Amino acid sequence: MIASLPMYARPANRAAHQAFWYLIRDGLHAYGLRAPDDLNETIEFEQSWAQPDLVLGQICNLPYRARFRDHVTPIAAMDYGLPGCAPGFYNSVFIVHRDSTISDPQDLRNSRMATNALLSQSGYGAAQQWAADQGFHFTMPLITGSHAASITAVATGQADFATIDAQTWRMAQQDHPATDLVKVIGTTPASPCMTLITRAGQDPAPYLAAVTAAVETLPEPLRQTLGLRGVVALSPDAYDIPLPPEPQALAN
Repeated sequence: MIASLPMYARPANRAAHQAFWYLIRDGLHAYGLRAPDDLNETIEFEQSWAQPDLVLGQICNLPYRARFRDHVTPIAAMDYGLPGCAPGFYNSVFIVHRDSTISDPQDLRNSRMATNALLSQSGYGAAQQWAADQGFHFTMPLITGSHAASITAVATGQADFATIDAQTWRMAQQDHPATDLVKVIGTTPASPCMTLITRAGQDPAPYLAAVTAAVETLPEPLRQTLGLRGVVALSPDAYDIPLPPEPQALAN
């Protein structure tokens, strides 16, 4: 059995994530559902989504839409109370170097982009969605492997801009020194926030009940550490967002 909540995990909130999981675990037990004692903190998140014994996972909406929609059961989107976003939704912030003369994403058309991954909604899909609304696409980006590395890439001039998950940006401002070297110039469209999932074929209702109760009973200081306001069961059509262009298309 596997349970994993990797998307915003970091040393500073490990204890809060563990406490949150213990509450969920006990709630699942109360519904007669098996659950592992502890979170798996070593499995690669994409690998965890495909496991047949997945109890609880956390997926970005782009890989969910692109690869996993028919292979997992969505439970609810997490809600971090982000400005300009409906409950259960998130967006990304456009960042450029603090000394850049660019003050509007409209001026980024021919700029060098950094992204954590091509299968990231916040770091890639949302930016391309914004650009498509303007009638173009950003060219093939520098792939950094993480939002933290994308921030560093912009701060050090390896890239002109990046889009960073707004919740990650909140956390990065607390402990990533490179955030002082960049500035926010805009935001992307909102889309479903990190979505809790379980393996395919499950009834999501008891999972949603267990998670909802865990959020409500998590001590307030730990909830503030996570920045978590609640979870929202979104309509399936909330995920009906066009996929961003494939890298081959960007190269042409």
